[in-house]
Amino acid sequence: MILDLPLILETRRNHALEHATLHVLSGKFPDRPMAGHSNPTGFFILADVPTEDLTAAITQALTRLQAGERNLAIHAGCGTNFATTALLAGTLAWLPLSGAKSTRRRLFMLPFALIFGVIGWLLSQPLGPLLQAKVTTEAEMGNLRVEDVVLVRKGVHRVITKN
Repeated sequence: MILDLPLILETRRNHALEHATLHVLSGKFPDRPMAGHSNPTGFFILADVPTEDLTAAITQALTRLQAGERNLAIHAGCGTNFATTALLAGTLAWLPLSGAKSTRRRLFMLPFALIFGVIGWLLSQPLGPLLQAKVTTEAEMGNLRVEDVVLVRKGVHRVITKN
């Protein structure tokens, strides 16, 4: 399957570890803004946290994922959720307007577009986390290990992993 191709699988595992790390970090720094970005060789953590605390959070996150805490791979702030919501709500809102040839007809269809957009938003709420669990993350860490945690600049760390 395409999701198990090496570069894709490595990215999905790193994405899961990134999410798990953000969950652990947010427990220690609850009011601090945080974000991440994953790729096949690791991930970036965008948060003003000490490198030592980040390293400890990564170790704890990896241990917990390896122990079966798959829920740590799912994060409410993931771009998958945002993209799913935007695509589904936008597409459904567009549908009633797509056949309208005149401005008058579009205005008439506008309430239907809003209703369809809300339906899309409602449908996306469980769909985003499901897509994370099945497509964009992989909670099974396999042989993944953390090679290095590097402070790139204040508030940006690069986490290098190896499979």
